Amino acid sequence: MSMTDLPEAVVSELLHSTSDAAIVTDEAGMIQFVNRSAEDLFGYSSEELVGKPVEILMPTTNRARHERFRDKYKQAPHARPMLSGMELHGCRKDGTSFRAEIALIPVKTEDGLLVASTVRAVDTDDESEAYFRTLLDSAPDAMIIVDNEGKIAIANGQAEAMFGYQRAELMGRPIEMLLPERLREGHVPSRSAFQADPAVRPMGNGQKLLALRKDGEEFPVEISLSPAKTAHGLFVSSVIRDVTERKAMEQQILEAKQEAERANKANSAFLAAASHDLRQPVQALSLLNGALRRTVSDGRAIEMIDSQAHSLTAMTNLLNSLLDISRLDAGAVTPEVEDFPIRRIVDRLSAEFSRQAQHKGLVFESQGCDAVVRSDPNLLVEIIQNFVSNAIRYTESGSVRMSCHNDRDNCVLTVADTGVGIDDDQRDEIFREFHQIRDGKGSQEGFGLGLAIVKRLADLLGHRIEVQSKVGEGSEFAVHVPLVATESAGAAQRRGGQTDEPAENGATGGLIVLIEDDVNVANAWGLLLEAEGYLVASARSAREALDLAIELDCVPDLLISDYHLIDGSTGVEAVARVREHYGHEIPAFVVSGDTSKVVKDARLLENCTLMSKPVDTARLLTMAGEAIDSGRIEAD
Repeated sequence: MSMTDLPEAVVSELLHSTSDAAIVTDEAGMIQFVNRSAEDLFGYSSEELVGKPVEILMPTTNRARHERFRDKYKQAPHARPMLSGMELHGCRKDGTSFRAEIALIPVKTEDGLLVASTVRAVDTDDESEAYFRTLLDSAPDAMIIVDNEGKIAIANGQAEAMFGYQRAELMGRPIEMLLPERLREGHVPSRSAFQADPAVRPMGNGQKLLALRKDGEEFPVEISLSPAKTAHGLFVSSVIRDVTERKAMEQQILEAKQEAERANKANSAFLAAASHDLRQPVQALSLLNGALRRTVSDGRAIEMIDSQAHSLTAMTNLLNSLLDISRLDAGAVTPEVEDFPIRRIVDRLSAEFSRQAQHKGLVFESQGCDAVVRSDPNLLVEIIQNFVSNAIRYTESGSVRMSCHNDRDNCVLTVADTGVGIDDDQRDEIFREFHQIRDGKGSQEGFGLGLAIVKRLADLLGHRIEVQSKVGEGSEFAVHVPLVATESAGAAQRRGGQTDEPAENGATGGLIVLIEDDVNVANAWGLLLEAEGYLVASARSAREALDLAIELDCVPDLLISDYHLIDGSTGVEAVARVREHYGHEIPAFVVSGDTSKVVKDARLLENCTLMSKPVDTARLLTMAGEAIDSGRIEAD
């Protein structure tokens, strides 16, 4: 049974019994009923009010505006709770005015619309109501409360400022008025679905929301929803935040990130091209130097060749260091971590540096261990290479020792020397670019980049570096590498005893297919290999290599290919095509000046090794002789 079905006497008694002032008006705004509390509040008798317009109870200055509001309300009647946040005033018979909170409840009857108003004077000493008003309008965000029909019942001052409406313009209007027109129709079913299953929705839930100001400007917002069930139905409180500035900042950050990524890609592409193109002429010079060494016997000429080789080595080291620093700073180096025996690195570097130390009159010692570590073997090799190279460079007499031992969860690989040592105040400085140790005997060789590269590589891999040194006695550099396991004795024995001693003149001969698209480099290769006694057949691409293989009368003993070839093919493709033609896994060297990850597929070829430009001609010829003799290439 609704209130309109109750006897009039019962309704009258119910209204008279409430402590708040109750006033019932018709749709024309004429007062139909007032209870005793309303008589007491306004100072009028019931007879003086019934049949009069409700504006009689308002200050004169507010009456015209209220009439306009009443006309709009009649078109879209809705419940409005007490404490709406609106600035409302009543006026007593004696002319005194007071602040009021007014709740509205529309009731449709057979005789038309009736509106029941509950009026409560706001006592300035009433802390609860004052607190609510202060809380509502001091909130940092816009707040809007809508009723179960989706009409605005309450709006605070921040909502007025955000949307550009006066509060009276918002009351009773559908919440969709604050959305772009194209979104309004779709919002209605979403609102209905929320009302059917109301739940708190926090701010910043990832939805992309747009709102509309009175002037037609659209702007991005975040909205939290809090449903509250009352005697008058479901009300939903919305906290609205304008995120225009934040979205603009996010867009700027995104654009800056995209620009940085584009620059990084361009930088990586440049570095890859530079790694290849800059090394090409150095590669040709290195090969020609090796060929000259094998074709002249005059002592003076050999002395000049040695001096040239020394300069080429310095040029190669500087070029490699500059490119490495650039790639590391550009973030173009991504570790390829794997498990491997540390003895592989110790044996390889022992073979690489023992002759260099002996030429300087130093004793070179190395001692491996049975550790299996987890790291990027190529990057770890670069760290140790810099340690050993520096040790030899700064040691005039005595020894250089490379060793490793297990220490709890790490394998510690150490390089110790009896060189000049480092002052305590230089310990941190040595890892800066272009910093060199001086020992009072003039400038040393090198460019001060090796330890700067070591620091970047160690940080990239997460390996700890330690330095111990005494001036005049020597230094010890160590890198801590995560320990995975220990290698079996049989595997360690199989790895032992391998060295790369350079070959003497007088190779046994053999047919080598050379695949190189740079004419100058190809000629230098040919001079070097032919001086060593090999037959050389050349091609410029994977396709030409296959055509050459078809024409040859015998199976090549060795394939040597540049990685990047003239027609866009790669050395990996060229080697694969020639092998497929012969049905034989011919030993192969793939040579590249490109240190990017695009060449990593060369490491996947069986019976093949990847060499970096410029190659060490003595080591290359040694490996070529061994590969041709055995038909196999030892894993590096």
